[in-house]
Amino acid sequence: MCRWLVYSGTPQLLETILYKPTHSLIDQSLHSRMGVETTNGDGFGIGWYAQDADLGSPAVFRETGPAWNNRNLREIAGHVRSSLFFAHIRASTGTAVQQTNSHPFRHGRWMWMHNGAIAGFPAMRRDLCLAVDPSLFAAIEGSTDSEVMFFLALTMGLEDDPPGAVARMAGLVERTGHAHGIAAPLQMTIATTDGESVWAFRYASEGDARSLYYSSRVDSIRALHPDVSYLKELSEETRLVVSEPLGDLPGVWNEVPEHSYGVVREGADELRPFAPA
Repeated sequence: MCRWLVYSGTPQLLETILYKPTHSLIDQSLHSRMGVETTNGDGFGIGWYAQDADLGSPAVFRETGPAWNNRNLREIAGHVRSSLFFAHIRASTGTAVQQTNSHPFRHGRWMWMHNGAIAGFPAMRRDLCLAVDPSLFAAIEGSTDSEVMFFLALTMGLEDDPPGAVARMAGLVERTGHAHGIAAPLQMTIATTDGESVWAFRYASEGDARSLYYSSRVDSIRALHPDVSYLKELSEETRLVVSEPLGDLPGVWNEVPEHSYGVVREGADELRPFAPA
C-alpha cells in the first residue's frame, strides 16, 4: 500500500511539510506505523499549483526510487512554495515500479492519488478500462488500478460532481468485482483536487478502510498549544489530510470516519457519509 498527504492553506515551502515534522512523509517512507508495509520505497511523487498563476495544469514531479534519499526531491522541496500540494510515497501492490505508475496522477487541472487496491484487478482490468470514455483512454499512461480509477471518475463526471463521480466509480468497481467472484473488491483512501477544493474519501468494501486523518482547525490548535510559534503564521483555512499523523502533538489529528468523505475549501469544510452508487 502507500502513504500520502494533502496540504492546503498558507503558502509553505514543500520541505516544511515533507521533511520537518517528527513523523514526516519522508520518515514514513522508511518507518510507517499504520501502513500495511513499514517501508514505502516503490516510487514517489509531488504535485503542486504555482503561486500567482491561474489554475491551469499543476506541476508534477514523479520518480521510481525511494523518497528518503532522492537529492532532486530535497532540492525542489527547498525552493518550491505552494498553498496546495499533494505528496505520495508508493508501495506497489503488484504493478510495475515505473515513473508512470507513481502518484499523483494529473489530467487538465485535476490531480488524484490513492492508497489501497482493487482486489483481482488483473482479471477486471479489461472490463474497467472499456468503461473509460474513449476521449480519455489515450491519456492513461501507466498500468495501476489507481490511474484507472481516476479516469473512470473523470468519465463519470469528476469535474462537475466529485463525490458523485467517485461514488459511481466505486459502484462500478464493486459490481465488476462481484461479477468476477470477488466478494470485497475495493479498498481506498483517495484525494483529488481541482486546485481550489480538495475531496478526500475513505472506504472499503469489507473490513477496516486504510487509515486517514485530518488536522483540527488552526485556532483550536493555537488554543491548545499557545507556545508553538509556527502556528501563528498559519491562516484559519490551513488544513492537512494525511494517511497517518505527522507528529504526536495532542489535539491536532482527527480520524476520518469509515465510509465518509471530506471537502477542504475556503470557508466551512465538510464531512459527509460515502457509499458507492
